[in-house]
Amino acid sequence: MRFPIVAGFLTVAMAGTSAQARDYVSIAGSSTVLPFATIIAEQLGNNPSFKTPIVESGGSSVGKKGVCDGTGTEFIDIGNASSRMKTGELEFCDKNGVTVTEIKVGYDGIVVAGSKSGQLLEISKSDLGKALTAMVPVDGVLVENPYKKWSDVNPNLPEIAIRVYGPPTTSGTRASFAEMVNQKGYCKKDAEAKAALKAAGQKDKSCRAMRTDGAYVEAGEQDNLIVQKLQEDPNAYGIFGFSYLDQNSDTLQGAVISGTAPTFENIASDNYSVSRALYFYVKHSHVGVVPGIKEYMAEWVKHWDEDGALAENGMIPMPGAERATYHQAMKNMPALTADMLK
Repeated sequence: MRFPIVAGFLTVAMAGTSAQARDYVSIAGSSTVLPFATIIAEQLGNNPSFKTPIVESGGSSVGKKGVCDGTGTEFIDIGNASSRMKTGELEFCDKNGVTVTEIKVGYDGIVVAGSKSGQLLEISKSDLGKALTAMVPVDGVLVENPYKKWSDVNPNLPEIAIRVYGPPTTSGTRASFAEMVNQKGYCKKDAEAKAALKAAGQKDKSCRAMRTDGAYVEAGEQDNLIVQKLQEDPNAYGIFGFSYLDQNSDTLQGAVISGTAPTFENIASDNYSVSRALYFYVKHSHVGVVPGIKEYMAEWVKHWDEDGALAENGMIPMPGAERATYHQAMKNMPALTADMLK
């Protein structure tokens, strides 16, 4: 059975400052984790002993910051993320007296998709980064990206304007894409780019900046809106998690990147080069106070294997040993430390 992907819900403001005042689990963060978290929330909501958790989008940085903001009903219980918490983000938790446990739930591929009525994009990861990175070398000097058409990047690519809809800077999907494609796929491997960066005294991390001249269009944190734009414009492409391609495979097709298509099998077997892990972060001070947090975590375990509802909706399951590790973490709730993030 396939569960519908939901764009998100709005949290109802609750009065008071104590976590005890709220009788449902509050979750926010990554738009990529959103549909999977929504499935789990709906499953828990089938239990008459608990209210259905409220799940919001907003981006990975919103999820990680939100769970670290403090203790009380105005703060979320769980933060979703498609990029792992960084040391600085954990320091924000420490500053606010918040302890969290990190739970990995599965894997996801980042796709560049377009309408089936348009041209299938078959592109190397290097050329993809070259098309979307803000500053690129021309005659050995870094300049604002001058490429207007895909064929300007590589004459074998479509002779259509570069127009890619994608997530904003708050998104873990964008951060992961920029690191894997722009930085590691292009700037660390392209000889001309490496030489120009060195001459300019810049590190390859500077390549994570995306174009702002209209070739890359920030389309917000609602990936369903990007899907809608692609269905309307056959010459545009969009960046989002594999599950959204999976759910819209009747109208969309995924770009073949460095010779590999974004399929469930390729991502699961580590043959697709643009993939990442999915997480959520649980606030210790709300466990046992807000009802349903432990039960929400336990609900993931029921559905995250190869035959579960999450895989049916496009999430790539972790290997059995890794699932066992994080199942145990749900029980023991080890505090996330800076050493664990190294």
